[in-house]
Amino acid sequence: MIASLPASSTATNAPSTDRQQLEQAAQAFEAIFVRSMIGAMRQASLGDDLMGNKGSDEFRDMMDARMADEMTQTKGLGIADLLIAQWKDKL
Repeated sequence: MIASLPASSTATNAPSTDRQQLEQAAQAFEAIFVRSMIGAMRQASLGDDLMGNKGSDEFRDMMDARMADEMTQTKGLGIADLLIAQWKDKL
């Protein structure tokens, strides 16, 4: 026999779980946006990289992704906050 939680318990946990999922999705979207922005800035370089090669490009991409994640973990650009404000009433 499978034990189930009382309906009141699952009903009270649902909004907080939905809110957490919304916050995670909004933060992930902002991180993807920041990664794209950093990538576009890298492509707009004005000259050849003196030390550039395939290996350094890979490490630079990983560093950019990590930097984007860190930027969105702290204050961020505010995109996640705007998404949360827009979607929180729809939960």
